[in-house]
Amino acid sequence: MASTVKNVRSTFELSGRNYIVTGGAQGIGFTISRAICEMGGNVAIWDIQDKPVDDKEFNTWATEFGSKTLFVQTDVTKKESLEAAFKKTLDVFKTVDGCVPSAGIAIDKPFIDQTWDEFNRIQEINVRGTFFAVQMVARHLIEQKKPGSILLIASQSAHIALPGYRMAAYNTSKGGVMMLAKVLGVELAPHGIRVNTISPGFVDSDQTRNIREAKPSKREGEQMWLAPPNQRLSKQSDLTGAAIYFLSDASIHTTSADIAITGGLHAGTIDGLISYEK
Repeated sequence: MASTVKNVRSTFELSGRNYIVTGGAQGIGFTISRAICEMGGNVAIWDIQDKPVDDKEFNTWATEFGSKTLFVQTDVTKKESLEAAFKKTLDVFKTVDGCVPSAGIAIDKPFIDQTWDEFNRIQEINVRGTFFAVQMVARHLIEQKKPGSILLIASQSAHIALPGYRMAAYNTSKGGVMMLAKVLGVELAPHGIRVNTISPGFVDSDQTRNIREAKPSKREGEQMWLAPPNQRLSKQSDLTGAAIYFLSDASIHTTSADIAITGGLHAGTIDGLISYEK
């Protein structure tokens, strides 16, 4: 009987594949975009900003990795903007093999004080923007009769109530994203389309920095790195290995799955600060 064991290294390659990353002008989306290029893929970044925060680095990927890159200013809350971005992407890449909708916002505010408009804005970007970006990509893959991989960005907030943070609207949105990946992984499997999630913990970024600095005391802000069992903030590069795994053929039989990258916080906390200074 011939051996069915295959070499592992090549299954992580993304050579010749094209991916869309929303919210990729900075933060997690930017880091995952770079990782896609490093592994041989091409990337189209869609973002509300007019250019990447680190435009100089973005412009090196084509020469450093031999990848095609595209940046499209896009508002994921607007149907017409999404459709225009997708058309422009296909004009350049001709086809896509998957997407990583990472556009997202959060607020840290007591539940009883969160407003109608704040809630709606979070759901529009985090959930609806993700839903319809994925829908366009899935429809294209089905029409082209080709397999694909879609990676959604959930959060530790889809697993737990964060110690020291009051983010009900955000938790709700990320719970929705995780459930969306589960149901789409099932529904789209007959078409060879896999849908998975990663759940980042407290990642060192402008967003988490702003939330931390808005805390009434330094002690409450410190819970971001003291509450996780590993007792540190996540780096954006902590996420890229799992992202490439899900986008590549290394995870060819994996769908509707989640990898929590939280320093252990999704499982609990023992020594983290859980009290509040008045």
